[in-house]
Amino acid sequence: MLRRCPVSGICISVFLAIASVGAFAQRAGIFVTPVPNAPFRGVVEVQRSIVQKNGTVINLKTMRIIARDSAGRIYTETRELVPASSSTAPLLLRVLIYDPQTRVSTTLFPKRQIYRSFVMNRPPSTDPPGQLDATAAGANLPPSQFTKQEDLGTREVDGLQVHGVRETQTLPASGEGQPVVVTDEYWYSDYLHLNVVVRHSDPRTGSVTTALTRVSQEEPDPSLFAIPNGYKPLSMMAAKRPK
Repeated sequence: MLRRCPVSGICISVFLAIASVGAFAQRAGIFVTPVPNAPFRGVVEVQRSIVQKNGTVINLKTMRIIARDSAGRIYTETRELVPASSSTAPLLLRVLIYDPQTRVSTTLFPKRQIYRSFVMNRPPSTDPPGQLDATAAGANLPPSQFTKQEDLGTREVDGLQVHGVRETQTLPASGEGQPVVVTDEYWYSDYLHLNVVVRHSDPRTGSVTTALTRVSQEEPDPSLFAIPNGYKPLSMMAAKRPK
């Protein structure tokens, strides 16, 4: 049986539809948005460097497949982070499938071959969690003495026209230290309604580069949006546990 989930908390954080106007860019990474008539499939590649307290740097990476069909159904994977030097594919941890027509969100857990589904009480908001705007409309935003936004113009990435925005925060020096410069860069595709490249750099904690690669704008395989044969609902598995 499907559970109902209010449009709040974790449900809304999993996916957010984007209202794309001008040079808007999502904050916080690459989210697949359930918009119709813009099918695609691609591979998100993530490179992450973590600065340890002792100054050493750990380099990690991961990848995941994402897709959307013409009906707006979305498919997005979550995989583990592995050392940057690793030659093995990161382990697939879970898969999210969402159908905007039925508002059913399903999470697959491949290791245990189980799934969990719930129905959204109403469609998720079309407003993203945050936007950067490097166009003239940005003049209406309150100025900040610590933050600068730059319009990076347009370019082509994997056959897509994308628009770039860079946000630079300069944090005042503490004591006798130097000012800290934190940079976030976003390249947004109006057609796909999502970021295709996101870069974050903070000398205190490290850097993350997330990029959508190997993009195909063909209709993805319908089987991506179906629960695989052999998977059991999570409620059934819980009922089988000994009391």
